[in-house]
Amino acid sequence: MSGPALRLALEIDGDGAHPAAWRRAAHSPDHLLTARRTAGVAAAAENAGFTLVTLEDGALPPGGASDVVGRIGAVERAAFLAATTSVVGIAPVVPVTYAEPFHVSSQLASLDHISSGRAGWVVGDETAPEAARAWGRPPVEGAEARAREAADGVDVGRALWDSWEDDAVIRSVATSRYLDRERLHYVDFTGGSYSVKGPAIVPRPPQGQLVVIGRPGAVPADRLDVALVGGPDLASVTAAAAAVRAHVPRVFAEVEVALDTADAPAEDRVADLARHAPWADAGRLRYTGSATGLSALLGELAGVVDGVRLHPLVLDEELPVLSRLVIPALVERRLAVRPLPAATLRTHLGLERPANRYATAVPSARQLGEIR
Repeated sequence: MSGPALRLALEIDGDGAHPAAWRRAAHSPDHLLTARRTAGVAAAAENAGFTLVTLEDGALPPGGASDVVGRIGAVERAAFLAATTSVVGIAPVVPVTYAEPFHVSSQLASLDHISSGRAGWVVGDETAPEAARAWGRPPVEGAEARAREAADGVDVGRALWDSWEDDAVIRSVATSRYLDRERLHYVDFTGGSYSVKGPAIVPRPPQGQLVVIGRPGAVPADRLDVALVGGPDLASVTAAAAAVRAHVPRVFAEVEVALDTADAPAEDRVADLARHAPWADAGRLRYTGSATGLSALLGELAGVVDGVRLHPLVLDEELPVLSRLVIPALVERRLAVRPLPAATLRTHLGLERPANRYATAVPSARQLGEIR
């Protein structure tokens, strides 16, 4: 079974989905966090035809003593990638369980500006009590309470992105005015644990609203542009996608992949890493095997979801196989589509640029000047 072409996303944080992936990576562990490495992976993903790359993040280190113990913030890495890529979308994971939504919205709006409209936001979820201590805030306990924080954070972000109308910046040399203040708006948000007055300190993003991505449950589905769904098998993914389809414009399946390479079968590579650490079940569909088999699986998913986010076992080993054998086969069969130059992430995903909620029919200062 196959349907419309898939959009392909790739998680590129660290060295891969396995916690011990760095042991098989094609670089020295001393260079785990270099900007050059991240840029190289993003460039490879862009050249391969991925629509989107994502960057995992959180308040706590991603691993234990034997694995990765630190990383540069996802937004900072995404900003660097925005300057080193030109087509692929870039979506950092940013939790708002404890972070200030006003600052998060400003960072993400800035990212959309410097990427010329290629930015997204994967809404994260801080579950560990240690994360609260890192922020100096009381713990938010329970999935329901964290989901409320996520909903409030997304609502604040969306309102602040609209708090500047598209033509608020007038740059009038004659009158020495940069802004038409009538085109800036207070958001006046009051949530369960904070309030935000606004307006934003950054002009409206090029996309109007960044693409908001997240897991239904961790974030209410009606706050999302793209829902990430998982499950142990195709039937579970199909059911999860159907459950949220009416509430969200796009649905992506989460798929972990371990592929056969020229050096070793996928099962042997997984077993090699298992000697150092288990590959824990993250609730995603997991595929282990040949590139042909993965292409067939993604072909089946094309009739179920709008896209997939791939989590490679080891980036340095899976990405070349995906680039040479999987994506070309999918594109040839019209089961996947490559992103186009000079297009926004919303355009790549088939999402319209939303109207500004505060926009009025009153002529702006710029328009009045043009009339005169």
